[in-house]
Amino acid sequence: MRLLYLTAEEWPTFRADIMVLFGKYLPRFGIYSDLLTEASFTQAMSPWPGGKAITCQVPSNRAAHYIVKFLYQCKVLLTTNYDEYAAVQVRDMTIIALMALMMCAIKKKPFFYWLSYPQSEGQIQRAKARGMRAGMKYWFPLLQGLVGKWLLYRVILPKSDHIFVQSNNMLEALAKHGISPTKMTPVPMGVDIEATQQSLSPIQLDDFKNKRVLVYLGTLDRVRQIEFLFGMLAIVRQRVPNVLLVLAGDTEDAEHRAWLRRESQRLGVAESVHWTSWLPMQEAWRYVLAAEVGLSPFPRGYLLDMASPTKAVEYMAFGLPVVANDNPDQQQAIAESGAGLCVPMTTEAFANATIKLLEDDQLRASMSVLGKQYISQHRNYCQLAELLARAYQQRV
Repeated sequence: MRLLYLTAEEWPTFRADIMVLFGKYLPRFGIYSDLLTEASFTQAMSPWPGGKAITCQVPSNRAAHYIVKFLYQCKVLLTTNYDEYAAVQVRDMTIIALMALMMCAIKKKPFFYWLSYPQSEGQIQRAKARGMRAGMKYWFPLLQGLVGKWLLYRVILPKSDHIFVQSNNMLEALAKHGISPTKMTPVPMGVDIEATQQSLSPIQLDDFKNKRVLVYLGTLDRVRQIEFLFGMLAIVRQRVPNVLLVLAGDTEDAEHRAWLRRESQRLGVAESVHWTSWLPMQEAWRYVLAAEVGLSPFPRGYLLDMASPTKAVEYMAFGLPVVANDNPDQQQAIAESGAGLCVPMTTEAFANATIKLLEDDQLRASMSVLGKQYISQHRNYCQLAELLARAYQQRV
């Protein structure tokens, strides 16, 4: 079976639910896909392992970028040989999804929509945060969001043959818009167990000697509010003076990065923070292996509550006990696995949970075993691919 897969992400991409799920594991179950998207500005083109990459070059200007990609995808949809495909799938793009939906109706092919994030609501929120004074940076995303939201809930989702969503919470939210739960399949973020089983050793640095290492793996963008970890660290240091917080990630916002460093100094914890910047995934995992506790703060809110955070499940895959807040997906994973502590996203709650784990070797050891078992059984990308392949085969 082969899908024509239109994605919002460029190729090559680091998105695991594209690269690993569709590129590595689904072909093992006979599901191949041709990616229809733009080529990356920053990365050299490489073969798409799940099929072929059908890409275009886009300009750097945001509005022109959108228009060129849209026209290219329209051209391919109008001229492609549909006999080669069992179905068409669109990910997180409502305008081109309307075109794909019409072509599927004409060619009598199933149409699937993959919703990883409420993009339209996100565009509206970004526009309102910028304000009308931002000019086109306000009006363009606002119009995109308003039109996209109307299309998504009034046309695209009702007319789709099936919808793949990011989490159970997203399924419940869409059900409130009148979409039947039987028409949706949640596909949460998982872990490539085969990759984690490669020969990896904990990172060894002079800064780590005689330290109790905590790790945060992921983006440092403003929306993630990771500065609260500095307040948490200040509390933990009162009980565990040799604690060290590793921030294994970065942000493209240089101003915010500088502010985070100043904030760590203001709170008096700068010497207990180790900054790595962006790392290849295999290298980032070596920091996870060197830690005793993994931290997964994920701010609450309508948009972020739809997500399926990857940090918590990656920590579990390596046997690292987790301290996380009550994002619905990671709260479910921790409750089902017993591999961590789920607390409110406050400095005091995270600090107390972290101290509890650092002071209880037996609890950490028990959680380590439970986490590995849970990921192997429930969030292994090979297992998720098998379930997803079955969903496709039942609907084509």
